[in-house]
Amino acid sequence: MAPLPERFTEWLAAAEARYLADLTRAELGRALRALSSCYVERRGRLADGAALATAGQRAAFALFYGPLHYLVVHAIASRLRPAGDTPPRGTIVDLGCGTGAAGAAWAGVHGGRVLGFDVNPWAVREAGWTYHQLRIDGSASRVPAARVRLTPRPATVLAAYLVNELPGEERAPLRERLLTAAAEGSQVLVVEPIARGVTPWWSEWRRAFERAGGHADEWRIPVDLPPSLRDLDRSAGLDHRELTARTLSLGLRRVEH
Repeated sequence: MAPLPERFTEWLAAAEARYLADLTRAELGRALRALSSCYVERRGRLADGAALATAGQRAAFALFYGPLHYLVVHAIASRLRPAGDTPPRGTIVDLGCGTGAAGAAWAGVHGGRVLGFDVNPWAVREAGWTYHQLRIDGSASRVPAARVRLTPRPATVLAAYLVNELPGEERAPLRERLLTAAAEGSQVLVVEPIARGVTPWWSEWRRAFERAGGHADEWRIPVDLPPSLRDLDRSAGLDHRELTARTLSLGLRRVEH
């Protein structure tokens, strides 16, 4: 994995101080198990915001899944470059930004200003806090992905861990909007879990992206988690010695170090 900025560790420490002021580690562990169960066993409720329904689950997301998403996108961003001679886009549109981790990770590698969009008011506030802590030029707004304007101004458009949580009827329109944005000069990156059970739509999206000149990649990233993340990993019965993801991209190319 590419070296992480020192401010990543500072962000983790600040988030722990912020959330553990009101939760014990045992309570946080229980909340993380409940959150993980929601992602695995109650996926039908994700679109309703069930994953972030309690203060404990919001803390667990901020202290565990947000940092994991940062680590994944940071590693992927370190291996992706603009296709051809096109420079990285100066504006990063982060759809379904959550706590802001994905957009911040991309900006940490390639630079640029992040515009985050999410429907959850807590996530929007948290994303603003994340940008401040990581010293990223960025802001977040409460706007659903379907209403975010993607054209005609070229940008880097991120959809990280978003598409698998959308209602089925919203996926195809978003796919067409992403393809249109790429055709008009944007660089597009979709990041999703590698597990096929949560992405039954993947093959159709892959064919559409490849027809448009894009690429599909799978990523397996060895990682030595920071101690706080390692402890939470164990408390949830997980074992993240390797981070995995799959991506679809347009206007970007994978490079080997």
